[in-house]
Amino acid sequence: MMIPKMKRSFFTACYTSIALLIMVSGCEGNYTPKPHGYFRFDLPEKHYRVFDTTYPYKFEYPVYGEVTMPQNVGAAEPYWINIVIPKYNATIYVSYKKVTGNLPVLFEDTYQLVYKHTVKADAITDQPFVNTDKHVYGFLYELSGNTATAVQFYVTDSIRNFIRGSLYFYAEPNKDSLFPLINYFKEDIQHIMETLQWK
Repeated sequence: MMIPKMKRSFFTACYTSIALLIMVSGCEGNYTPKPHGYFRFDLPEKHYRVFDTTYPYKFEYPVYGEVTMPQNVGAAEPYWINIVIPKYNATIYVSYKKVTGNLPVLFEDTYQLVYKHTVKADAITDQPFVNTDKHVYGFLYELSGNTATAVQFYVTDSIRNFIRGSLYFYAEPNKDSLFPLINYFKEDIQHIMETLQWK
């Protein structure tokens, strides 16, 4: 049996109103979209061991890091090391140079290596470091944004020794997802600087 056109319009309007009423009453409060989520990191407690060999320096580094010798520098740079943190695909590169009247060049090289990241960095902050008792002076650089390296540093006694270091992750740079790790390993770099001693 066919429903007359006028009645059909009435029934359509009633069904539409009921459907809208059900949809509206089913919503409670305002809907806010959730932000994109990132991995949760279970970070270990801070514990350190001493790196003390025949090298002209020593310091404490995290127990979850493994000291390795760089493969590509060889005998030309005998005191360079890498602190590899495999669980988080991170490496702290530590390079050593003897100071022989070349301190301005070493400062300039460090400046260039830090500030070449200005293309990707939102900001670069530098924090001076001074330990007069141990004759350790330097700077800690923090690079915010999607940069390849988030933390760099240098320390020197200004007369014989110069160390430069940088933190790299072997992952796509993403300041939001890596932020907890960057802050966590920045503390380790600060600890390296604070415990460093020349020999």
